[in-house]
Amino acid sequence: MIPLPLAGLLALAVAMGIGRFAFTPVLPMMQADLGLSLAQGGWLASANYLGYLLGALLVTHMNWTPAMLLQRGLWLVVLTTAAMGLDTHWAGWLMWRLLAGVASAWVMIGTASLCIARLNALGKAEHSGIVFAGVGCGITFAGLACMGLTLLSASAASAWLWLAAAALMGLLGASTLWHSPEHTQPSLTVEPAPTPAPDSEASMLNTATPALHWGLILCYGVYGFGYILPATFLPAQARLLIPDPWLFSLAWPVFGLASAGSTLIASRLARRFSRPQIWAGAQVMMAVGVLMPAIWHSLTAILIAAICVGSSFMVITMVGLQEAQATVGAARAKHQIAAMTASFALGQLVGPIFFSLTHAWFGAPLEFALILGALGLLIGAAPILRLDRRASKA
Repeated sequence: MIPLPLAGLLALAVAMGIGRFAFTPVLPMMQADLGLSLAQGGWLASANYLGYLLGALLVTHMNWTPAMLLQRGLWLVVLTTAAMGLDTHWAGWLMWRLLAGVASAWVMIGTASLCIARLNALGKAEHSGIVFAGVGCGITFAGLACMGLTLLSASAASAWLWLAAAALMGLLGASTLWHSPEHTQPSLTVEPAPTPAPDSEASMLNTATPALHWGLILCYGVYGFGYILPATFLPAQARLLIPDPWLFSLAWPVFGLASAGSTLIASRLARRFSRPQIWAGAQVMMAVGVLMPAIWHSLTAILIAAICVGSSFMVITMVGLQEAQATVGAARAKHQIAAMTASFALGQLVGPIFFSLTHAWFGAPLEFALILGALGLLIGAAPILRLDRRASKA
């Protein structure tokens, strides 16, 4: 049986690396094969981000257990990925990317419920970094797979089908999460327990409406807007600058590798710095990465951007959600994290739509959107540090 952290890693690799972010390395292939424009790519990306927002909101109204969310979400990722390769219609692509976003949200929530809480109960919270590394591992795999398929002159349709087959293999590896009785937990919508222990899993499932920390919510939304532009268009930007497919395809695997190792480094930094300090520092690093391709048109700039953005986005995700629980308490963390996830999803939804509209209406280049995203990240770092000062005074 696959160990719990590795099963969680596989689940997130499928849901995020393929269900959400595989579109990024496939986009240049779709441009070459199908004449897909950057503006059309922005709409397809936005459909996926809208699905992620809807998926997170749907969970609050469904009675499915975390295991059901995981299982059905992973199957939906496999089916929608295959459908992208079989369908040839624009409306169909929009629908499949929307549903893939819904599925990714279900898997993320289900994985957190089944893995993170269980590891905390076993006293192995540090292994959560292995679970979150699945996002970077999935991104790296998708990037390398698309690089190899590009070198073999494979079509975009075949790339989607190969990724669907890989997602199916990952699903089988992650199936121990819902087949093992010890990993099964109650539904996400349970009745309040009578005086649960402060740090127990039952307290985290309390459905009483809490007061939300809007500072964290707004900061997390700014982060979503700033990072999603390079996360969506980095390989496409590289393709405009570098004609060699082997070279411009390097950008996305580098992004994934930086992401996979970043959470392990952040866990060591947490011994010396506070979570808001790590968050703000990572956001400044991300701003540098977002800005780099806009002011320096070279492969070196693309690779620096991939390293900066890739190494910071999972760190912000990890410490941001940890800060949410520390700020509002375990009993109210579910509601705070749900609100932050919705804010993040809204920010990343607005980003590609903003670019698509400015590109279509005013002919604005991608550099304009990157500069705006970098400014938003830099401005948004200051309120995060104020959160840290308020915590130190408490």
